[in-house]
Amino acid sequence: MPRAGLTTDVVVHLALDVVDAGGPRGFEDLTLAAVAARACVAVPSLYKHVGGLSALRLEVARVCVDDLTAVLADGGRGLTGAAAVRAIMHATRAFAHAHPGRYQATQGAWAQDPAATAVQAAGARTVAVIADAVMTLGVDPARTIDAVRAFRSTLHGFVTLEMDGGFGMPRDVDASFAYAVDLLVTALPARLTP
Repeated sequence: MPRAGLTTDVVVHLALDVVDAGGPRGFEDLTLAAVAARACVAVPSLYKHVGGLSALRLEVARVCVDDLTAVLADGGRGLTGAAAVRAIMHATRAFAHAHPGRYQATQGAWAQDPAATAVQAAGARTVAVIADAVMTLGVDPARTIDAVRAFRSTLHGFVTLEMDGGFGMPRDVDASFAYAVDLLVTALPARLTP
């Protein structure tokens, strides 16, 4: 019999608490034992609600991707062109700083996992928000994928290096991020148009 009050949603919420408490490695270090400890149950009790650690990770990733998509959509709402791209990039960085474990979950290796259809659908919504923003820069529609990849790799590379302590030089990191964003905003329409 499932513990009173324990449902799939509750287990996912507890897993998100574990991810949040774990900082930048929160998603990577997520275990059923940690979730069970928060639920005050034995690990086997969780199997009544989730299909194991892999299934739980996929559901946590889906929630995190949906959260990130909402942040991006809110950040760019009502904006177009360079203002939209800048707002979305800054919103993503802020999300990563506020929720490093959840940000890590959005970058999972689930893209090729046949069991990850819900996460893949959530990821497609994220990409659509980014694509809509970069397209308002005047990027050639045939180069949309290239533009989205440039956006994501610039942003993720910067955020990951920053969160891993990779910027040790004596220069304000916010100023460097603004510079990287400006480079991207300037380069995308110049390089990815016919």
